[in-house]
Amino acid sequence: MTERPDLPALQRRLAEFAAARRWEPYHTPKNLVSALSVEASELLEIFQWLTPEESARVMADPETAHRVRDEVADVLAYLLQLCEVLGVDPLAALAAKIERNEHRFPAPGERPAPEGN
Repeated sequence: MTERPDLPALQRRLAEFAAARRWEPYHTPKNLVSALSVEASELLEIFQWLTPEESARVMADPETAHRVRDEVADVLAYLLQLCEVLGVDPLAALAAKIERNEHRFPAPGERPAPEGN
């Protein structure tokens, strides 16, 4: 079984892949965000006309599941490259956003957190 790569290792592989092809000049924040948007749209296209029930079963079809995994990988690759270029730690950014959302949107029955916390 192959060991699961960690985020920094994946970011290094993406950077090395781009460097070997001399693509760094094109990996500007604007270009990476544009590519990210295109790839997210390609993921959306798979689900576009499905009913909610069909979309819940999308991974049952091997061909469609393969397409979903490929588009998820493309979205994640561009997002990780963007984070690398901008110096954003994606896991720290996500953790901070979840914490803010927990305060902004308390679960039913919970009291909202005081402002400024």
